[in-house]
Amino acid sequence: MKKSLLIILLSLISLAGASAQGNYDSLKQQVLALQADVNNIHLNLEKSKSKFQRGILVATLGYTVTIAGGLMLGRENDELGQGLLVAGGVTGVIGTYMLVDAFKFLGRTRTRPSPQ
Repeated sequence: MKKSLLIILLSLISLAGASAQGNYDSLKQQVLALQADVNNIHLNLEKSKSKFQRGILVATLGYTVTIAGGLMLGRENDELGQGLLVAGGVTGVIGTYMLVDAFKFLGRTRTRPSPQ
């Protein structure tokens, strides 16, 4: 009787240990998946940051040229002012598009989330 109780007790302990190891492996896989997602988010943020900064630079330059062109209107450099207005406006719009386009990296993910 004592031997059978001891065998049953040892069997239960070994089953509990195997179950804990399985839970540990599952938890480890989830942590590694989360770490990969965080790394991907950092990469996308860095891409977005650099594109956003370039967009700000181009838009600022374009709208500065537009203002300079507007200040030249009605004076002796009227034709130059009109050209600067058009060129600056186009450059500013391109810079604004670059700003908006920088946000596309924020919504990207490496993989689609699995349904749980």
